[in-house]
Amino acid sequence: MKSRTIQLLYFTGLTWAIPFVRLVTGEDIKVQLIQIWKLIGLPSIAIFTFLLFWHITAQQVHTSLGTLPGPVEVSHQTKILWKEHLAERQKAKAFYARHAARTASIKAANPDADVKRIAYTGKPTYIDQILTSLKTVFVGFLFASFLALPIGVLCGANKNIMTALNPIIQVLKPVSPLAWLPIVTMVVSAVYATNSGPLSKSFIISAITVAMCSLWATLINTAVGVASVNKDYLNVAQVLQLSPQKRIFKVILPATLPMIFTGLRITLGVGWMVLIAAEMMAQNPGLGKFIWDEFQNGSSASMARIMVAVFTIGIIGYTLDQLMVSLQKLVAFE
Repeated sequence: MKSRTIQLLYFTGLTWAIPFVRLVTGEDIKVQLIQIWKLIGLPSIAIFTFLLFWHITAQQVHTSLGTLPGPVEVSHQTKILWKEHLAERQKAKAFYARHAARTASIKAANPDADVKRIAYTGKPTYIDQILTSLKTVFVGFLFASFLALPIGVLCGANKNIMTALNPIIQVLKPVSPLAWLPIVTMVVSAVYATNSGPLSKSFIISAITVAMCSLWATLINTAVGVASVNKDYLNVAQVLQLSPQKRIFKVILPATLPMIFTGLRITLGVGWMVLIAAEMMAQNPGLGKFIWDEFQNGSSASMARIMVAVFTIGIIGYTLDQLMVSLQKLVAFE
């Protein structure tokens, strides 16, 4: 039971809780207390020091909207944003209740009546914006991965292909999302003329922009990893007369997995950063648009709300990275 719990905490990235498990099960108390101090005590002191420094310096910084909001104001706006989300959900619930009652009355009068279901069109809440950004970055990440992985394998397995594609990769890799955005917008608008499909045009534009800017880390890491596979492994595969497909999935990819996951982690992190900029510039739904709207709003609470979004972006980025680390541990576990 103990080993399984520790293994679960290790996989999920909750390594800070492992000393507590060891402490409860009777392991060396002094050693476990030292580990708890290192994993929880020191970070707690650093966080407290940061919040104190922020609280003191924020009062000294004056902007056109007043003093820079401190931790208390940001915490207060976080609660307000959550209350606004709950209030909007209540409005949606009441709307659908009225719609259901109206539909029932129409059906009672005329059972053959065709009553169209009307969707609630209220203002997206802060939580809705977060979910939209997460959905967009997930689709963009998948698109980037499916594009980068096979190209990376080809480049790593064949030096001629790598030599041919390397100039293109090096030229496109540093291009900013602000440069890709107008191109992607025009292409998607020309190809995807309707906006009534399952995916909105703005969603597709943001997802493709994320993929175009973030796929390079996975592509390059995969290519380097495949090119660095131990030659003895390839020689054994040749002796066993494995087919090219089995050679890739049984030998090359398992040996390249650490490099691939490093590239995937970088891709996901870059994609998350790129997405916020793309949403902000293109005014597509998501956290980026939320920040831009608050900046344009210019109310006394706008600065605090923007800082709520900043910490949200950072926390989500950290969480996504830890999820990739946990996935790597799970897949590469022996």
